[in-house]
Amino acid sequence: MSKKVRVRFAPSPTGGLHLGGVRTVLFNYLFAKNQGGDFIVRIEDTDQGRFVAGAEEYIFNTLKWCGLEPDESPVHGGPYAPYRQSERKENYRQYAEQLVKDGYAYYAFDTPAELEEMRNRFKTPENPSPQYNQVLREKMRNSLTLEKDEVARLLNESVPYVVRIKMPLNETISFTDMIRGEVSFNTSQVDDKVLLKADGMPTYHLAVVVDDYLMKITHAFRGEEWLPSAPVHLLVWKYLGWEKDMPQWAHLPLILKPDGNGKLSKRDGDRLGFPVFAMDWTDPKTNETTIGFKERGFLPEAFVNLLAMLGWNDGTDKEIFSLPELIEKFTIERVHKGGAKFDYEKAKWYNHEWIKLSEVSQLAVAVKQAFLDKQIAVTDEALLKKVIELVKDRCTLLADFVQQGSFFFQSPASIDTDTIKPKWDEKKNMFFTELIRAYELSTLWETADLEKEFKELAAANQLKTGELMLPFRIMLVGGKFGPGVFDIAATIGKQETIKRIAHTLQLLQSS
Repeated sequence: MSKKVRVRFAPSPTGGLHLGGVRTVLFNYLFAKNQGGDFIVRIEDTDQGRFVAGAEEYIFNTLKWCGLEPDESPVHGGPYAPYRQSERKENYRQYAEQLVKDGYAYYAFDTPAELEEMRNRFKTPENPSPQYNQVLREKMRNSLTLEKDEVARLLNESVPYVVRIKMPLNETISFTDMIRGEVSFNTSQVDDKVLLKADGMPTYHLAVVVDDYLMKITHAFRGEEWLPSAPVHLLVWKYLGWEKDMPQWAHLPLILKPDGNGKLSKRDGDRLGFPVFAMDWTDPKTNETTIGFKERGFLPEAFVNLLAMLGWNDGTDKEIFSLPELIEKFTIERVHKGGAKFDYEKAKWYNHEWIKLSEVSQLAVAVKQAFLDKQIAVTDEALLKKVIELVKDRCTLLADFVQQGSFFFQSPASIDTDTIKPKWDEKKNMFFTELIRAYELSTLWETADLEKEFKELAAANQLKTGELMLPFRIMLVGGKFGPGVFDIAATIGKQETIKRIAHTLQLLQSS
């Protein structure tokens, strides 16, 4: 019987969640749900120096907004708790000691000053950044070079030390990546990574293996930037005797800058004017806020959809997928090896498509908030829903609902009379004066009735309807935008329509 699929996302709580991180979550989540498995979130907070207050809460808020809730986590609980590595500290030392005992790791007592001196002393033009490796370990203060009695004395006196993996010399290590196929490394290219730090905390290299083993993780999907660490992890799995339980690995392609040159960063977003974080992140140290996709006006369905298509497709031309559809269609074999260029215009296209697809009731809360953000009070829920229905096909971001629909809730702050004036004459002035009278007497106030009355009056005045529509639109909304003009008039009501026509006529007469 095959094992139940268990995947994990293991972020460090060091700041905002980059869209590459959310895509890693998504691919883990889709794979797990497609296979009827579990999705786990484990917080990798072993580097206490990089810990940022609020970052963990931000991660879970982001996943909740995206609809990618874990089955197990520090928040959701689960049978393998605790799910924060800092709370699992006692788990790791025994495994580090086991590796030392079995000859696969060693104690290193070098001080920071000695490490710096090593880097300076052995620096050459060919090797500008010497590493603690198979060659240089022989010249340093560790349990491989010191006498046993001296090692025992240092340990007994609690002299600070780290535990380093003893990388073998010139061995080839291979594994099968679910995306890349066979991947091989030469161990001589890899230094003796620290597994346990002087403060007793494990590094990622030890913790990820121990926790994946103890939590029965079956598949580990992570960014391709972790590929160079793979030989260390492979050896730790092997040296601890857990090789048969090692998860299958897949190293996901990078999300690239729009020009394709290098990994997309927060700096690129700042420079090019688009978000790279899922939600707003305020750095508690600098108080600087980095805008997120949510606050920029993206729907979570669109955000998830666009991330899925960055490096994956289902083999067809289909681009719009709901989360249930993605779960049904997702296979790791369809994930691309190469990096995916991020295109903000395409991202906005996804959002536009999802706004069009969304039910009015789904959009109401977010659109109402968009109006409130601009100090426009919305008290009539029925009117709000009607406005959303009228303008949603014209909106790319949620903020567009304000630009496209604010005039339904308040009179336009300004009227673009400059567009009306060049073709304005007494005949048109007379038409709109008569239109006010006609609309005042009208007992019917539906879109079709208003349009019929407007066109009949235009014909009676020997005017083309087309020449009157733009001035009428500008009178009602202030500019050259908005849905059908008679829909607007029907929605804002008789009194407001007449008031806006009269106000514009006054402006035209006084200018």
